[in-house]
Amino acid sequence: MRIVLLGAPGAGKGTQAKKLIEKYGLPQISTGDLLRAAVAAGTPLGKEAKSYMDKGELVPDSVVLGMVEERLGQDDCKKGYILDGFPRNTLQAEALDKMLASLNMPLTAALSVDVPFEDLMKRLTGRRTCKACGQMYNIYFKAPAKEGVCDKCSGELFQRDDDKEATIKKRLEVYTAQTEPLIGYYRNKGILKTVSGTGSIDEIFKKVTEALGLK
Repeated sequence: MRIVLLGAPGAGKGTQAKKLIEKYGLPQISTGDLLRAAVAAGTPLGKEAKSYMDKGELVPDSVVLGMVEERLGQDDCKKGYILDGFPRNTLQAEALDKMLASLNMPLTAALSVDVPFEDLMKRLTGRRTCKACGQMYNIYFKAPAKEGVCDKCSGELFQRDDDKEATIKKRLEVYTAQTEPLIGYYRNKGILKTVSGTGSIDEIFKKVTEALGLK
């Protein structure tokens, strides 16, 4: 099973990826993790990526693809993989398809976790974090017993800047403009699988495994 994961921020695709990894032993290939590891290890691609990052520029697709290709060459990817965070647009998807075809490792499915906009806003803007112990809450779905106070250590809860409404709206707008067209791209290729991302984690996972034809 060779999967690319699609879903807006807050859709819960990371949680579902973790469950797929645990149950089926598929390695998760996160381009963010690959970049950090390559830079830390000082690999040729890592040094090239760092030269762009130091200037505050985006790392070119060719460098990211090179890292993905290196990662796919490792033994644990022979039975499949989960790609997370790449591609982010159709140009990247086309380049990825060419590279995967050359490796004879084409995608078998693009899994889209679909959540209504209002639910995404509540999931993301409702987040509160304890300043003392880092425990996470959500004022809509998993509120603390006492408003603004951590159940575990009585620490003060706060809302990160990343979770404020204006920031979240911007992130979702960027996703809609850049990444959502991938859904049409993979639908046209006949490999798109869409599941509803509402419900309990286990309920969603059941839908994911059914959509992917996993037992």
